[in-house]
Amino acid sequence: MLIMKAKVDKDLCIGCGLCVSTCPEVFKMEEDKAVVIVSVVPKEAEEMCRRAAEECPVTAIIIS
Repeated sequence: MLIMKAKVDKDLCIGCGLCVSTCPEVFKMEEDKAVVIVSVVPKEAEEMCRRAAEECPVTAIIIS
């Protein structure tokens, strides 16, 4: 079984909050940057997590 993980590149993140509004199960704002709040993306949140990564205006989200 494959697991999905997400990471936010803090150097690229501009704190727009789009990922948080798209996938609050995985992302939250911490100060002025987004952070990942789960070690493994829940199966039911994978599609929205991918969408958050695709829509990030500065491509700060890395999916593995």
